Amino acid sequence: MSRIIAMKLTWIDLNTWILELSGQTLLIDPWLVDPLVFYGLPWLFRACHVIPPRYTPETLPPIDLILIAQGQDDHCHKPTLARLDRSIPLVVCPAAAAVVQDLGFTQVTVLAPGEVHQIGDRLLITAVPGAPTQPGVVENGYLLRDQITGMTLYYEPHLSPPDLAIEYPPDVVLAPVIGQTLPLLGQVIMGPQQSLELVKKLQPRYFVPTSLGTITQSGLLPLLIQSVGTVAEFRELLLAAELQTQLLVPNPGETLELG
Repeated sequence: MSRIIAMKLTWIDLNTWILELSGQTLLIDPWLVDPLVFYGLPWLFRACHVIPPRYTPETLPPIDLILIAQGQDDHCHKPTLARLDRSIPLVVCPAAAAVVQDLGFTQVTVLAPGEVHQIGDRLLITAVPGAPTQPGVVENGYLLRDQITGMTLYYEPHLSPPDLAIEYPPDVVLAPVIGQTLPLLGQVIMGPQQSLELVKKLQPRYFVPTSLGTITQSGLLPLLIQSVGTVAEFRELLLAAELQTQLLVPNPGETLELG
């Protein structure tokens, strides 16, 4: 008997994914065009792909929805968005709303944590509290659920709050395992130990790391960032904890078929 595929997840690079769920194809946090510059200040942070992404904005498969978790440039990348069809619907966090609206996108749904948006009769998107990226700004995580199959994915690209409570236990967690710390701000992306605690809390069938990638970086910010842990360290922690969660680490451009 052939295995039923309920979800397909294709990693592009860094935080960019293509998710196929509920008959919909979603583009998550797209960065497909070099360079990536924070706040328009290359002296602060500038990055480029080492391996060209599998897709350009023009060669993407048909996209039904763009999903943006944060207003930062590595999630809401203007040069990439500027080359995408403005009629594609978007679901975005409040911090990204003005960016996509200024670019001329005509179907923009803004979700604050706790708000829900339904696509068709199957796909339910729930915004959940994400990471604080600056004073007074809490970005989004997302819970995506196929209401027919029950297949559910939880996406958080930075830090899951310690008091995270979600309505449906996820089959798939898409979250970082290599942490980052900054002077004064402390940890801004979760590392192996925090990711393990998230797995213990949510008990997903699959954990897929995000915020990975092979990129060149320049500017002041990369000099201040310190990395915390490795994928190998997280794998060892997961094995030692004797949890049932399976760690899946795709290569750039690889598609995971999950069911």
